[in-house]
Order: sequence, then C-alpha cells, then structure tokens
Amino acid sequence: MNDNTQAAIRGAAEGSAEGRLHFGQVVDQLMRAGVESYLADYRARRTIFYLPDGETLDIALHMPDIAIADHFDAPAIQAAIHGSQQGLVKYPEFKRLCCVAGCIGYAVWIAGRHVTYFGRRGETHVEPFPR
Repeated sequence: MNDNTQAAIRGAAEGSAEGRLHFGQVVDQLMRAGVESYLADYRARRTIFYLPDGETLDIALHMPDIAIADHFDAPAIQAAIHGSQQGLVKYPEFKRLCCVAGCIGYAVWIAGRHVTYFGRRGETHVEPFPR
C-alpha cells in the first residue's frame, strides 16, 4: 500500500474519531483511496481497511470507557444511525450509543453500499447507505 493511500485512510479515520467528518465524508474519502470495505471491531479496539488487491491497513480504534451491553438492541442502533445521518450524532457519541445497544462492531461494505452491525451472539442489523 503506498504512502498516499495510507495517509488518506488514516486521515479519514482520524477525522471520524475526532468528530470532524461525518459518515458520508469518511466513505467518500475512503472510496477515493480505493478502500472497498472496512471492519470496526469494538472489542479489539481496531479498524481494518481492505483494498481490492488484498492489502489491509489496521488502525487502533479509540473507544469510550464503557462496557458493551449483553443484549443487542437493533432499534437503539437504528436510532444512533439516524442521528448520525442527520448530523446530530458524531462518531465518538455513536460508538458509545452502539456499545449501550450491545453492538460489538460493524462492517462497512463501500462497494455494496451498506453497513452490517453485529451483536455478541451473531445478531445483525443491515443498514443501506442513504440515497
């Protein structure tokens, strides 16, 4: 992976973590960098970005100091997603809301235009990208 691609991915991750970039801006920046998907693992506190040629970039994910709930609450996750889409919830708060809702992480399928959120027992919620 070249330095420009790494810098673009790191810039998107940092902008999101700091609440400066909203989800659409992050996805746009990652798409331009050639990322086809990424996985945010709340338990491992890592995000892995995947390029079509098999290259990956693994970045630390700063998480709130809160336990992930045992019960997967899909409606609460949807509420956090919709708050984010409306610009009311930035990523630092989004991660906290997801933990409270029992979400252990998610996969963003840029090429497939949707996000899959995961619970502790394999529960999922699939959210299509807004049009």
